[in-house]
Amino acid sequence: MSANRVDPKALGKVVVLFGGKSAEREVSLKSGSMVLAALKRSGVDAHGFDPAEQSLVALAQGGFDRAVISLHGRFGEDGTIQGALEWLGIPYTGSGVTASALAMDKILTKAAWLAQGLSTPDYVRLEPGFDAKAVVSRLGLPLIVKPAQEGSTLGLTKVKTLEQLQDAFELAYRYDPNVLAEKFISGQELTVPVLGEGDTAHALPVIRIQAPDGNYDYHNKYIGNDTQYFCPSGLDPEFEAKVQALCVKAYQVLGCAGWGRADVLVDAEGTPWLLEMNTSPGMTDHSLVPMSARASGIEYDALVLQIAASARLKATGVMAEVKP
Repeated sequence: MSANRVDPKALGKVVVLFGGKSAEREVSLKSGSMVLAALKRSGVDAHGFDPAEQSLVALAQGGFDRAVISLHGRFGEDGTIQGALEWLGIPYTGSGVTASALAMDKILTKAAWLAQGLSTPDYVRLEPGFDAKAVVSRLGLPLIVKPAQEGSTLGLTKVKTLEQLQDAFELAYRYDPNVLAEKFISGQELTVPVLGEGDTAHALPVIRIQAPDGNYDYHNKYIGNDTQYFCPSGLDPEFEAKVQALCVKAYQVLGCAGWGRADVLVDAEGTPWLLEMNTSPGMTDHSLVPMSARASGIEYDALVLQIAASARLKATGVMAEVKP
């Protein structure tokens, strides 16, 4: 449905799910609050709902026609809440149970991409008692250690020496028992939002990211104001189209729907490497999907309406009812 043709009243009673109990709760609260405010500004009968503070029984009894998911991380972006909404019969935004779970797990995501010949940095799954020398021998130094199922760079360490590897593992392990070490790619960081599903999936303009000292960590993502974002990206148009095509393919391989955002690094030889796929991207004032959408002529409120209008049950394919 085009953003320009969305009738706010036709969306019915909408619930915005935000907060939750993942390590990304604070970011989700900010994202969801802004989404909720945008829907209300547009005249939608919208209501906020925090699954960490309210029972899913209340969600089931709320008479909601559709759900807009603004949860990030565990229990909100990993297929958990998607499964609950399927069971309750409430159409929802974003990817379904399987795609959400797959994209949330960076190890499974990489396996799926590699099986389809898509470029993603080499990696090793780390388990207690791992052979640090063997990991460094395979991936080189520096390398990246991170939890497989967390976002927003939580628990991530850039490991520069063999001696740092164990501490980096222990930090990541506190967030998730599934930990991966990943080959470090030095280069330009890009991010690419994708809208739609299947053959209709299409990329929005690429955003080029320039963080202080190349360190795009939690602070530089959400708190500080020193990170620079370029959209239009300033990339060669042919190369930008290549990166967009790669991200759409990555999105399709995982079975994503509604919307998502792929993170990419471009090395010195000009090869783009897929890092991860976010199936519930942030919608804060620092967030990148709204920035890219604006560059394509879609303002924030219209983007939120478009996303809300795409709600459906993925298991049955039933779209949310559009009220007369």
